[in-house]
Amino acid sequence: MKITLVTVGKIKERWWNDAIAEYGRRLGRYCTLQILEAADEPTPDCASPAEEQLIRRREGERVLRLIDRCRASGNTRVIALAIEGKMYDSVAFSEHLDQLQVSGSSHLVFVIGGSLGLSEEVMRAAQEKISFSKMTFPHQMMRVIALEQIYRAFRISRGEPYHK
Repeated sequence: MKITLVTVGKIKERWWNDAIAEYGRRLGRYCTLQILEAADEPTPDCASPAEEQLIRRREGERVLRLIDRCRASGNTRVIALAIEGKMYDSVAFSEHLDQLQVSGSSHLVFVIGGSLGLSEEVMRAAQEKISFSKMTFPHQMMRVIALEQIYRAFRISRGEPYHK
């Protein structure tokens, strides 16, 4: 199985990079991991709704180009991480990933938006939407949460111990 995180923005803080690297190392036992970054747009503090929509659209265009690169490998399923997505507990998420793999999805692409979220175009390009919480998290933290949950899902799937 191949897992790709398509994300908006770069990680600047060392502690986030350390956590991402640690989960990347752990996931190496279970899958091939790739992280693709789309450049983020500068966002003024008092951006109008129209400015925010334009920023999401510009970031979305970059994200869609990365998704298209992933789809070239075939058997790709694009999953947007969004507050309005379907929520799973850890066991159900593990079962869902197993089902996707059995049904022929050998490449899962998880998409994480920037500070303003994902554009409508990116949301339409995704085959499904998953939510890890109704809360909003910084995109840097969301990378770590997503990698940890994917790692946990593999551990559960293989009957290996994990913290409840």
